[in-house]
Formats: sequence, C-alpha cells, structure tokens
Amino acid sequence: MRRFDPTPLYRATIGFDRMADMLDRVLATDLQAPSYPPYNIEKIDENAYRISIAVAGFAPEDLGVEVKENALIIAGRSSEDETDRQFLHRGIATRAFERRFHLADHVRVTGARHIDGMLHVELARELPEALKPRRIAIQTDAGSGRLVEAEKAPEAA
Repeated sequence: MRRFDPTPLYRATIGFDRMADMLDRVLATDLQAPSYPPYNIEKIDENAYRISIAVAGFAPEDLGVEVKENALIIAGRSSEDETDRQFLHRGIATRAFERRFHLADHVRVTGARHIDGMLHVELARELPEALKPRRIAIQTDAGSGRLVEAEKAPEAA
C-alpha cells in the first residue's frame, strides 16, 4: 500500500532516475528501520549538518565511522566486559549496531567527535565551481562580434 511507483517520473524526466530509486528505497525501508541507537540530524547552516548519535556505554575505539559510495556507515561493537559484574537491572543497551545514512552528492564528512556519550559527525556540502550559478554574456551580431567570457554570478545574500 505504501509502495511508490516512479514510472511516471521516468517518462517525464531525464537523469532523475537515481532520485526516484532513492525515494522508492526510503519508502520501502521506512517500516523496518531500526530505532537503536537514537540520533538527531541538525542543520547547522546553509551548507553544514551534524548527526548526533547516543552511544552511551561505547568507548571511542568501539565505534567506527566510514563513508562508502555516498553512504555514511556508523557502527558500534561493544568490547566484551571481562569483569564478573552482576546486574540487577541492565537498562543501558550496548548491543552492536549499524546505522546507514545516504549522503547527497557533494556532501562529505568533515569530522567526528565522541563527547559525553554522544558521537557527533560533522558534514559539509561543497558544490564544485562547475555547479555554481554563472552569468552567461549574450553575444550580439552588432558591435565587435567578440565573445564575452562567462562571469560568476553574484551570490545572493
């Protein structure tokens, strides 16, 4: 019932097949998405983001952050507790986990910090010069007939 059919998009657009596939994948996995560990995604400014994951009970060496083919993979494997402790109640989960976040083109991971039981992963969107808006000069038949080179468009404030 919640299945998205991207076929109409394929008929009317060119080059958006990756976006349609991504929408289809997100809607298909929405029902089976794990809820552990909890996380936040923040937009810091126009081109900066932060993912914060609650990783209580995990040491920095128990965590891994990896980027592979536009996917950010954050994994945690708790080291075995070698002491003989007897818990009356164990409410802090330290089970292994793996979280995947699909990154848009030109978004890269700039760093990761482990502070007070939280893992903060910093992300930045960096558009290459070729994709930034440019103003194109229009050549006319009248006048010198020389072609004026394109200049960078002024950025909006």
